[in-house]
Amino acid sequence: MGSPPSHRLTRSPKGAVALYIGLTVPAPRLRFEAAADDPTGGKEIGDPMVRAELNVTIKRPVEEVFATMSDASKNEEWVSGVRETTKTSEGPIGVGTTYHSVGKFLGRRMESDITYTAFEPNRGYAFETTTPFPITATFTFEPVAEGTRVDQTVDAEPGGFFKLAAPLLVVAAKRQFQNDLDNLRDLMEADALGD
Repeated sequence: MGSPPSHRLTRSPKGAVALYIGLTVPAPRLRFEAAADDPTGGKEIGDPMVRAELNVTIKRPVEEVFATMSDASKNEEWVSGVRETTKTSEGPIGVGTTYHSVGKFLGRRMESDITYTAFEPNRGYAFETTTPFPITATFTFEPVAEGTRVDQTVDAEPGGFFKLAAPLLVVAAKRQFQNDLDNLRDLMEADALGD
């Protein structure tokens, strides 16, 4: 029997999408990088149990799409599970902006406090929430010939009831998030959102 594989501790960015567009996301994750003789390939500490990656193309300029999506107080107009979102911080939207949101997911009432951790106008933003469990969402925006491409990545570490329902959570979350993006596209392209 050979010796166990060796590992070295390195830092890795929290999300490849955020790194790609140059957003700074605090608190990088720690990653054990496997040595060449490690058949497991290493293990990242804090890997999310649930990840959803989605996208949509909206036939609107990137400035308009970004302005609508990055203002969480407009979420109740296009996000199906959101009933109310209130900005709880002063000043313009940017890193450090906070919101309180009330909604439902998988039939359960959820309240969450949202904090923006990255914000680059017309390119992308990210936010975190810790209730009902830790969630990080990253949105990137790219002008394309058809309008604006939006990529959304959601990482979550569900606990309690949601941990037990993790397999269902993945399917339900992806479906809900994609439906919400498609709803936003339809509303924006029909000029049906309020100002």
